[in-house]
Amino acid sequence: MTPDSIVFGAAGFIGRSLVAELLRRERVVAAALRGPADRLTSWLAGQGVDTARLTVVTADIAVPGLGLGAAPDLGRVRDVYNTAARFAFGLGVAEARAANVTGAVNVADWAATRQGLRRLVHVSGYRVSGGPPDYRRDGAYEASKREGDAAVRARAAELGVPLTVVNPSSVTGEGQFIGLASVVRDLWRGRLPLLPGDGRTFLPVVDIGYLARFMAEVPGHEETAGEAYWVLDDRTPNLPELAGLLAAHLGVRPPRATIPVPLVRRLPRALTGADPETLSFMSGDRYETAPALAFAERAGLRMPPVEEMLRTWADGLVGAGFGEGEAPRGPYGFRDVAGSRTWVAGERESPRYVLLHGLPLDARSWAEVSESLDGPVLAADLPGLGRSSPARSLGEWTEALLEPAGTRPVLVGHSFACGPVLRYALARPERISAVVLLAPAFLQAPAGWPARSAFGAAVLRGTSPARLAGRLGVPEGALADLRRPGAARRVIGAMRAGYAAREELRRALGRAEVPVTIVTGAADPLVVGEADVVIEGAGHYPQLTHPRRVARVLREAAGRVLPARL
Repeated sequence: MTPDSIVFGAAGFIGRSLVAELLRRERVVAAALRGPADRLTSWLAGQGVDTARLTVVTADIAVPGLGLGAAPDLGRVRDVYNTAARFAFGLGVAEARAANVTGAVNVADWAATRQGLRRLVHVSGYRVSGGPPDYRRDGAYEASKREGDAAVRARAAELGVPLTVVNPSSVTGEGQFIGLASVVRDLWRGRLPLLPGDGRTFLPVVDIGYLARFMAEVPGHEETAGEAYWVLDDRTPNLPELAGLLAAHLGVRPPRATIPVPLVRRLPRALTGADPETLSFMSGDRYETAPALAFAERAGLRMPPVEEMLRTWADGLVGAGFGEGEAPRGPYGFRDVAGSRTWVAGERESPRYVLLHGLPLDARSWAEVSESLDGPVLAADLPGLGRSSPARSLGEWTEALLEPAGTRPVLVGHSFACGPVLRYALARPERISAVVLLAPAFLQAPAGWPARSAFGAAVLRGTSPARLAGRLGVPEGALADLRRPGAARRVIGAMRAGYAAREELRRALGRAEVPVTIVTGAADPLVVGEADVVIEGAGHYPQLTHPRRVARVLREAAGRVLPARL
């Protein structure tokens, strides 16, 4: 099949989403990119996109002819999309201009050679209308985008190329970790006590899915030729309200106040943490969106509700560790559970297994175990730990977490979490089918458990997560959120509470009315009672070191009971 569309910058955040949208519309697409093809194809596969109509070609927009000499037949390409750009702050002028100016003009030149060209769609930026480029004032990125916008329009007019310019604002969606994402990251990590700007500061957003659909529609409508569209959501809250919305969703403190941008510019960057290039975006400017909205209306396009979209995006940012990891599979995000903004991953209404983590871990510690289980899994960060905010009562929280479940799951606790698991089993035996206690701290030797342990002291001294992970023999990612404000002290508080409850839990163990399986690592023995399963070669964290063996134990526990629906 000969491509009818080509997307330059196809492996980028906007480009790959556009490729996916075009393929879903059964277009035959050439994806032009510089790097390995699997950067794009693996992402498309993860999105469930059929790539039978996709051709990947190597290109370099910074050189005349775009480096397409050995490319397959592109003679029938009628729609040319340029989503390629260098989006970063701190760029050198030459580096920024190579992609954002020279490269953009090269694409226009190449498009002019297409005999059946229907449209060149060029992705610019929403702040390109602020006058001529000023590299000293605006920085290399914004200035080069402004220069490139003018250069492409001039070259298209000179060559008679039918051009449509799309000017998106900050684009949000799964996998977007730059731009406004830095505000979310700083909120999450407690590093945003003051917001640059004022009550009028407007950082508009647009959903990546909507933008891709908008761009895919453009070439099929004659009236879009020669137009420039500002594609953004006018309903985006002003920055203070936006930050407050996100803070409430994440369960963190919002910024206390705003600080004028001119003052931020005068303060040392080491003090403010603000990149000077980002400050020009902190303005109250509004944009002419009526033409884009009118076209979208004619094309049957609707933006998703902006507040809902922002919350979903924030969940994705936290779930993926702001680009340092991978988001969990299935549904996930922050939910209200007994007064806690709780991180929940998996199925709340019909779980076969409910997995609660120990210290100092979070729900990510169950990832490999979950992949080997034979039914829906619910995992959550305990209140005040991991990504969850504190709750009034751990018992109330456990009850509220499981309240939506319409099944009788196997309830699994690791270490500290064996306490709330056992208490729930005693209080609500009719709602669960079995209990598995993995490395139950209340049955183990006390020396390594309370806050006076070497681990507790290291946490309070501010030892890095990497060094702590090495001491514990766990992946560094398992302690990713230990440096959030108050996180270390909450871990120590949980340690102390667990130590104080040891005798109570030991007495309670014999009163359980559901089957209980106790599992330990061979290097982490019990001092009270005997384990039902001992995992050779494992220590206190067998779910991390021997996940398949732990999963088998859980499957066996589930297989001995009938997890009927309630």
